[in-house]
Amino acid sequence: MRPRKEYYVAKVASNLLLMAACWWAFFLIGDSWWQLAVAVVLALAFVQTGFIAHDTGHKQISKSKRASELLGILHMNLLMGTAYGWWVNHHNRHHSNPNNLDLDPDTLRRQVIFDVDEMPAKATTSFRRFVIRFQSVMFFVLLGQEAWRLHASGFRAARQGALRRPALELGLVLLHAVLFLAAVVTELSPLKAVIFVLLNQAVFGLYLGAVFAPNHKGMAVYRSDVDLDWLHRQVLTSRNIRSSYLTDFLYGGLNYQIEHHLFPSMPRANLRHVRPMVIDYCSRHAIPYYEVSVWESYREVSRYLAKVSAEARTTTKERA
Repeated sequence: MRPRKEYYVAKVASNLLLMAACWWAFFLIGDSWWQLAVAVVLALAFVQTGFIAHDTGHKQISKSKRASELLGILHMNLLMGTAYGWWVNHHNRHHSNPNNLDLDPDTLRRQVIFDVDEMPAKATTSFRRFVIRFQSVMFFVLLGQEAWRLHASGFRAARQGALRRPALELGLVLLHAVLFLAAVVTELSPLKAVIFVLLNQAVFGLYLGAVFAPNHKGMAVYRSDVDLDWLHRQVLTSRNIRSSYLTDFLYGGLNYQIEHHLFPSMPRANLRHVRPMVIDYCSRHAIPYYEVSVWESYREVSRYLAKVSAEARTTTKERA
């Protein structure tokens, strides 16, 4: 449970080197269509940066509130372009009530539905009804917008008075945007610049969304009137992805979603070691522990969304 400072020093340094290499390649290549490859790799670096901010938000790097906040703001606000203060509040509420259709912000802010009862509240426009009708596909399509939603979320939180340091946080988010766009506009022709930004942000959002989607989507959902204790609330709503060192890297350790929800402050490098203990405990207490392959996880998410969509359409016809 102790912070792994040496591990994270190496992780932070290697990620900064990756990001620096992307910008070095960007300025070296110049006004060329090869920049689209840089846009993709830079998007991957943005998400890896987000993983570090995620870990520091959970006190995995340091138990110090000040050090964690400093690391989080530098990585998320300045390097990634998202408000750390908004994310911490949002993510803590998710961890307290995963897949709670009344309280989990990760379900509330989606345009798709996870239960038939959500249909009246979310199907408010023709576009939203279209999304719900084809949500088994549209859910993944809309992940391409996730980066833009994350960039804007801090400004919405500031309007609601939900940021403790709005000037600092939004100032750094704007500085990120200005530096990013200034580099792109000055180095690339207008058409290449637009395509570079759109591709980079689409891959950024798709990768980030694809990492978080298998964690809970398609698992048990519930309402606040259901009495679930903390242990069952965390395990029954979470899905693990079978691990390898590659998936550990690509998913930032979140492929051990059950262990992460049980021990959110445990450094990600330790989750693979505690997994056998969690499996054994769940087995002895008859608590389902669910783990599938990468591709099966996405198939399950898609099938679940298709099932809910079909049930919602049937219910709507019956009421009509």
